[in-house]
Amino acid sequence: MIILLALGLYMMIASPNLVKKVIGLNIFQSAIFLFFISTAYVEDGSIPVVYPEASGMTHVSPLPHVIVLTAIVVGVALTAVALALIIRIYSEYGTLNIREIEEVNQAEH
Repeated sequence: MIILLALGLYMMIASPNLVKKVIGLNIFQSAIFLFFISTAYVEDGSIPVVYPEASGMTHVSPLPHVIVLTAIVVGVALTAVALALIIRIYSEYGTLNIREIEEVNQAEH
């Protein structure tokens, strides 16, 4: 998890390519999902459905799993919007390199 976190963060910071930054963001998100689910682990936990025989048992909270599922959906939507914006940027500037885009913007102003 820590390796994925570091790899995703490095890709977002070091890469000048916009698509690689989005891939780094997705790797970073996956590491966060793994962290969140791993912290929700309960030793000898049972399903969160309470029935009469389970009065003294430890139950697992379904909340972290639901939050991660929601975050996955939001992450997919964020990736789709980011890639749509990258397509627009490429059609406008003809490149996906941030440094070249900044040079074009500097030359226009």
